[in-house]
Parts: sequence; C-alpha cells; structure tokens
Amino acid sequence: MMMFELDSKLAADTFSIARLGLCDLRLMNDRRWPWLILVPQRPNICEIHEMTPLDQTMLTFEAGIAAQALKTVVNCEKINTAAIGNIVRQLHLHVIARNSGDPAWPGPVWGFGKREPYEEKEAKAFANAILKAI
Repeated sequence: MMMFELDSKLAADTFSIARLGLCDLRLMNDRRWPWLILVPQRPNICEIHEMTPLDQTMLTFEAGIAAQALKTVVNCEKINTAAIGNIVRQLHLHVIARNSGDPAWPGPVWGFGKREPYEEKEAKAFANAILKAI
C-alpha cells in the first residue's frame, strides 16, 4: 500500500492548520487573500473523479466546512472554490475568500502580483481562528 506524501510545492507554500477526516487543511502563505487549501490524504490522486464516491462526498463536506469557517472569520462577500492542478498535480482544493475591490477582483488570484507571506505569528493566529470557527 502506498503512503500519502504531500507535494513539496504545497508543503513549501502553505502552513498546516489541521487534519480533517479526509483532508489536510492548510493555509496558503499569501496574506493578500484569506486562502485555504484542502489536500485529500490519498496517494497518486490528481482529479476528483479518481476518488471513490465516499471520498468525493467527504471532500465536498470538508470543503463546505472550510468555506463556512473562512466566511465566519473574514466576513467576505464571496468564496471561490477550485481544483486547478496545472502546476501542482496532486489533488488539492483551493477555498479563497474574495471581496469586491480586493487586488485581483473580479479576476482570479492565480498569477496576480507578488505573494505577500504571513509573519509566523499572524499565520498561527489566522489558523487558530479558522480552527475555532470549525
């Protein structure tokens, strides 16, 4: 049986928040947008349709929990959810809080400007707020 291993780019670009039932919940290290990442703990999965029906259901459930927590913590106008995977092939789901007037609005956040990393203390505080909201 293969063991799950987090993609090195995801590990470098995110902070771990918590392990949910299926997913590793992570915070993208870019303070311009409140941005969570869900990584299903399944080896060699690139697409949602490659998952079992039960895992697909769990991913949907956990994405909803993450989105609601994010909305509660930042009181955003819109939640963007996407599984793109063009650069990082390992299946991961982006859950991003958006507001009209944010730097990339209404376009996508990918490739927009230069990333602004969190201070470690700020990232921990945000992660704790998300955990509390969950």
